[in-house]
Amino acid sequence: MLRAATLVLLFGALPVAADPLPPPGRVVSINLCTDQLAMMLAAPGQLVSVSHLASDPLASSMPEEAAAYTANRGGAEQVFLMTPGLVLAGTYTARASVDLLRRLGIRVEQVTPVTSLEGVSAQIREVAGYLGREAAGEALVAEFEAGLAALATDLALKPAALYYPNGYTTGKGTLSDDVLAHTGFANIGAVAGVTGGGVLPMELLVMAQPDLVVTSKPYPGASRSEEILDHPALALLQAEAGLVAFSDADWICGTPHILRAVAAMRAARLGLEAASATKDAGERAE
Repeated sequence: MLRAATLVLLFGALPVAADPLPPPGRVVSINLCTDQLAMMLAAPGQLVSVSHLASDPLASSMPEEAAAYTANRGGAEQVFLMTPGLVLAGTYTARASVDLLRRLGIRVEQVTPVTSLEGVSAQIREVAGYLGREAAGEALVAEFEAGLAALATDLALKPAALYYPNGYTTGKGTLSDDVLAHTGFANIGAVAGVTGGGVLPMELLVMAQPDLVVTSKPYPGASRSEEILDHPALALLQAEAGLVAFSDADWICGTPHILRAVAAMRAARLGLEAASATKDAGERAE
């Protein structure tokens, strides 16, 4: 006994591992990306509400699934009245709502946006951990990683441009950039020095002569921000490239649905390779 007491005095009491939190009931998600991960991972009856964006087919990969849940707009008062045991939010979710919910004693977990394909697995595990659904998370990670490995390519990089309303593009350190790199494309925005999101001048885009232009489908109606997508120089560039792809809801979040974007870009890259081989064969035959 004396020896044990002496050791405690010398080294201090050993830390006792905290008991893991029980799986939360009545989970509310107020972020588009956590919406989708929660719908994929939650136990039956565990998730009670997702954000209204989850039902928007232009933003969400799971609009049909979202119809089974109460929609919320992320307001603290609305969410509090749902008596959640856990609120899932993004790091860019309205700060005021997050702070107020926490002051009211609600557990809020904020999830950082994914910036690489590698980060998808980590985020699945993170959200699964918050939900107490670790086994479901590991199963989803295994499925995602197998699908990603099957879509890998070792083809030489071809220049591609991500070009959106207002001349917006995404460069280094983004999920879109990693999708291009994984499928055999060099991102012109990244080459031009854009980190994160930024504007790519039309002149730089034209001079880069991309083999692929990735843009967005226009929203209903019209907006001045989209006028640049009708610019004659861009139309000529797209005609010369001969290949235009459209990003959609699958590109937005770091969920397994990003595999559909990867598959589309891989098909585009293989299409370029086939077209090049056909052209070379025709030139040799002349």
